[in-house]
Amino acid sequence: MNFKQIEKEDKAVFDSYFKARYYENSHFNFTNLLMWRKPYNMMWCVEDDVLFLKAQWETDEFAMQPFGPADKMQLAIKKWLAYFKEINKPLIFYGIEESMAEELKKYPDAEFTIIEDEDNFDYVYNSEDLIKLGGRKFHSKKNHLNNFHKNYPTAEYVPICEDIITLCKLTVNGWYKTRSQDLPDDPFIAEERNAIIEVLNNFSELNLKGGAIMDGKRVLAFTFGEQLNDDTAVIHVEKADPDINGAYTFINQAFVMHEWADMKFINREEDMGIEGLRKSKKSYRPVKMIKKYLAEIK
Repeated sequence: MNFKQIEKEDKAVFDSYFKARYYENSHFNFTNLLMWRKPYNMMWCVEDDVLFLKAQWETDEFAMQPFGPADKMQLAIKKWLAYFKEINKPLIFYGIEESMAEELKKYPDAEFTIIEDEDNFDYVYNSEDLIKLGGRKFHSKKNHLNNFHKNYPTAEYVPICEDIITLCKLTVNGWYKTRSQDLPDDPFIAEERNAIIEVLNNFSELNLKGGAIMDGKRVLAFTFGEQLNDDTAVIHVEKADPDINGAYTFINQAFVMHEWADMKFINREEDMGIEGLRKSKKSYRPVKMIKKYLAEIK
């Protein structure tokens, strides 16, 4: 298997595989892979009409599920087993969907231990809920919005364009500089900042939608995402000034209202086991969770 690094010019190849079947995992799109290809050393190849992806964190190497026709998945598993045997490492799958877990269960020549990776389940919401924020269950969100509008009466939502992208890059650099001073030993802060800047630098080529909350020339919040499958949009990044009450609530609602009202569902990705993030994502009342699994040879 001749693996190579992911480059932005590879988008068309990846899109052809991700659009060929219905995937719900928020990571199964080119933007997500491009953002995180460097810290996870992501590599790819195509063999026998199947897309193979592998990644590495520190010394641990692992496989993503193969992408291609359903009738080629058993052979793809066989290819993965042969590859990891060749490099003398155990075959470990990370972030697989339920359909691939079922393929592994019925594979005849090896037995896999398959466990739910709850910290990486995706939160999925009805787009209508995020737009209307109706009823008692969203009462606190409405209060956040009202406070925001009271304190920032001239703030408005604008779609991201080249001029706004420049302001977003300047803003995000400032936010991450503050965060890195507060958490100097957290390497993820710099990686996340670099991933966001790379997407902003290639925004039009990635065919994304984005929006920002502007108060004059000041960016209070910004976000971007894309269509994940036939009925779902995925939100890749949502950032707001942490000192502004209601900024996250406003950008969340406005982005879906202006850009994704035609989508039934909104996937807002995982909480990574971070308690504050989990509490926030649950507060928007998800209608379903997209399960992800880890699998390895018994």
